[in-house]
Amino acid sequence: KAARVLIRFPARFRGQYKVKQLCLTSAFPFGFLRAARRVDCNQHYLVYPKPQGDPRLPTDRARASHTRPQAELGEGDDFAGVRTYVPGESQRHIDWKAVARGQPLMTKQYTTEATSMLYLDFTSTPGMDTEARLAQLALWIIEAERARRSYGLRLPGTDIAPSLGQVQFHRCLRALALFK
Repeated sequence: KAARVLIRFPARFRGQYKVKQLCLTSAFPFGFLRAARRVDCNQHYLVYPKPQGDPRLPTDRARASHTRPQAELGEGDDFAGVRTYVPGESQRHIDWKAVARGQPLMTKQYTTEATSMLYLDFTSTPGMDTEARLAQLALWIIEAERARRSYGLRLPGTDIAPSLGQVQFHRCLRALALFK
């Protein structure tokens, strides 16, 4: 019988790790009997930076410097069409009427002006060391997602376009975790 187990343990540093083997132990009942077994697992896990810093979003200095329609974001006021649903996106914008007609999952798109988008930029946190900058960016990502604000991320060598939702959230935190 297969079982799925969630194991939590503290990590000292952000980044990607590999667990090759686990030692499972049990003391049942009341510690009278002990059993142990080593299990090969070959699993990878990712540690995101610990979110720390000022929770206020840097709206003034991180706004996009231009205005353009943002139909690809699925946010806004004016309906612009539909596109294929990407797993992890907000279900709020799924075209449920099309699903009821037997069509595949589609996301409704809307247009808005780019002035409400945030670009969270590594260089907008001067005077901090690298880990403090990444911790601040992680906190801003969480706050932007909580506020339902479209956000993008700029790191040296990486530029993630503005979007919103679980896919964007994990894409940005993954970039922070793997930043060298």
